[in-house]
Amino acid sequence: MKLSVLANLYGSKSLDEALKIISSLGVHSVEIGAGGYPGKDHCDPEKLLADEKAFEEFKNTFKKYDVEICALATHGNPVHPNKEIAAQFDKDMRNTILLAEKLGVDTIITFSGCPGSDPDAKRPNWVTCAWPDDFLDVKKYQWEEVLIPYWKEATQFAKAHGVTKIALEMHPGFCVYNPETLLELRKAVGDVIGANLDPSHLIWQGINPVMAIRALAGAIYHVHAKDTKIDEANTAVNGVLDTKHYGDEIHRSWIFRTVGYGHGEDYWRDFVSNLRLAGYDKVLSIEHEDSLMTIDEGLKKAVEVLNRVMIKEEKPTGMRWA
Repeated sequence: MKLSVLANLYGSKSLDEALKIISSLGVHSVEIGAGGYPGKDHCDPEKLLADEKAFEEFKNTFKKYDVEICALATHGNPVHPNKEIAAQFDKDMRNTILLAEKLGVDTIITFSGCPGSDPDAKRPNWVTCAWPDDFLDVKKYQWEEVLIPYWKEATQFAKAHGVTKIALEMHPGFCVYNPETLLELRKAVGDVIGANLDPSHLIWQGINPVMAIRALAGAIYHVHAKDTKIDEANTAVNGVLDTKHYGDEIHRSWIFRTVGYGHGEDYWRDFVSNLRLAGYDKVLSIEHEDSLMTIDEGLKKAVEVLNRVMIKEEKPTGMRWA
């Protein structure tokens, strides 16, 4: 297992500056934003695919700092009911797949997306309950008529271009938001679909990330290292569903924290140990969204905690004592 960083946290800096900072912390793997919500500050696939000189300069910047690209991130909603919005997210994802092929990267990160309630809808409709029956009708339409057909075709496109792992981040607001929905889509469209396991989005739903790891064994393609702190006082009154702005930290039911500030090191030791038990031994990609800390401090503290708890050497092949 090794550390990585979702590099768009330094989107205001050049790629060279970002990699200089990240590598100075002893991190030599990065996840690069390539469209959709992560943006294209460091990587615009359409431009890099069209300009060989720019592509070579891009590659050489990583060589300069001895940094590898572990995955390309293009989180979006390619099944958005607004066809123009959906088309842009879909274009970003397909260009990301083509760039991944050219780079020799086999993993991209995105969201499943969320359609509207019906063919005439204008905005996404995230179904969270089974009654009134309208909601189950909406879910049936979304999955059978939009989501599954889209991902059947998209995964075939990915496979044809050497991307064998589409790691869907399980995120509320989208059709795939927990292990059950991830596995439901994977069963329907094939094993190109797997999980980007981000514990921060599971914790506030009441999901135990360790139990989620066990349920997803064999289907975890990427892991984000990000924490969440549940505010017990606010949650006791209002529950975990919270639409207040992320900047209203003191009144929210939960907020994102850097690793170690939502849960202690024992929690994270159990987390990484169960990843190994489940057969995952790739990267822990730090995603900084802690509004109480600067980017520099939050990233540095996450690196320090994870370096202490992470299992870095290969799993032993034998047990001397057994």
